[in-house]
Amino acid sequence: MKAIIIGSGMAGLTAGAYLTREGYEVVVYEQFSEIGGVTATISQEGYSWDIGPLLLEGFALHEKLARILIELGIYDKIEIINEDRGQSFPDFQVWRPEDYAGPYWRREFFKKIFPEESEGLDRYYQFYDRMMAIAYLGNQLPFVKCLKALGIKLKLLFKFLKVKKYKDWSASQITDYFFNEQKLKAVYLGILADMVVKPSEFFGLGVPFFNVETAFDKRIPIKFQGGKYPVYHYIKNGCGELVKALANVITENGGKIYTNSKVQKIIIKNNTVKGIQLENGAIIEADLVLASGGMFNTFYNLVGKKYLSESFIKNIEGITLMESVFMVHLGIDFDPSRFQKAALCYYYLTYDIEGAIKEMREGYYHEGTDGFLIYIPTMHSPEMAPPSKHAVTIYTVGPHKLKEGTWDDRKEEFADKLIMEAEKIIPGLYEGSETKKIITPDDFKKRINVVRHSFGGTAPVLGQTNPPHKTPIDGLWYIGAYSESGGGVMGVAVGARNVVRMILEK
Repeated sequence: MKAIIIGSGMAGLTAGAYLTREGYEVVVYEQFSEIGGVTATISQEGYSWDIGPLLLEGFALHEKLARILIELGIYDKIEIINEDRGQSFPDFQVWRPEDYAGPYWRREFFKKIFPEESEGLDRYYQFYDRMMAIAYLGNQLPFVKCLKALGIKLKLLFKFLKVKKYKDWSASQITDYFFNEQKLKAVYLGILADMVVKPSEFFGLGVPFFNVETAFDKRIPIKFQGGKYPVYHYIKNGCGELVKALANVITENGGKIYTNSKVQKIIIKNNTVKGIQLENGAIIEADLVLASGGMFNTFYNLVGKKYLSESFIKNIEGITLMESVFMVHLGIDFDPSRFQKAALCYYYLTYDIEGAIKEMREGYYHEGTDGFLIYIPTMHSPEMAPPSKHAVTIYTVGPHKLKEGTWDDRKEEFADKLIMEAEKIIPGLYEGSETKKIITPDDFKKRINVVRHSFGGTAPVLGQTNPPHKTPIDGLWYIGAYSESGGGVMGVAVGARNVVRMILEK
């Protein structure tokens, strides 16, 4: 059986790795000059930076991504580094204390800042504990079968009943229920800005999953009564190491990966996939096609609307997408660690998350004044820069299309403004830079071949249904951040694994 995979991001490489190990003839076509999509690591003048994932969950042995890498035989091919991150707001900063203060030190920290919120904080963390137990069981479910799977499902049902009343609540409703102070609400809602999803749209039960305490203190014990917490890691020398490991599984098992090879059309006859046509006109036959990438390019351009039902088209056109990102990567000649305690910190400069996202969706770019993050990968991987020097990424969310001007015309202006905002945290960035690489939403469009860039795929909005893995065309499967798996490194890898399991079961 021959399988063609369109796209060499995390989803495509994971699917290809599994299929080659099952004896399929696999060919991966990547339209860009490098593999990896947004999971790639880029380099310039001796410096290296990640362009997508930062501090990742999923690599602990009880988590899904680790289990996938173990199944593929490559868990020991990458080196992971357990770490945590900081949070900064206009009125306070949240860094792990020098002396370990227990798994709920943030709760106690916020009680000191907001004493009138003490009762609400206690109630929120009871809710948090219940959701962590549910998350742990959910991590186990894809990797067990029969009676064990039934047992976990029953446990999940029992635990879900305790939080069932919140199931239709938005993130805004959840934080309104537990807290009164807008500044405290922003602590737990701020991360939604990274996905450019309004708190009023995001599912409330997800709030604890995006505010796991181990992300803020790596010393918190993994085990708790009822399960194990998610754990956060960097990949030493960048996420490109994971890309290489997955690609090696494909090629070592006889698969092929072609770059600079753009798929022009998915060939369909009698509602069954027959292969693909490349931009150069070459036609390649296949029994299966697994397509990753944007919905509109995949289903409108590669497949064609004539093969899709009205309801399928209506669903696609009604989906809310995330917005994009603007990145400035710097190579600097001094040590920035005396200004930032950890490799990664999110700097939130507004408490109005809902309003900031509304403006962004209307095309207004905040120029860094609403917030940004600073990531210094050389604090954990010094090899990502020349000796005694550092790689720095300043990253913020932005509209996929500007209300005024274009990203290409204004990128230098915006880069300078973002650097100047970051200089308020790390003085000397501008003068100390030896090299600079700017990546705009338009650059991402070219890199991953999408009609409209959405960093992370579809927005996680209440009631929204992403296109399913199994498409209306027999033999055509849809994977990646825009599919039913949703985004995130772990999410798309699990989705790709699920698709391969469905293919094998057929």
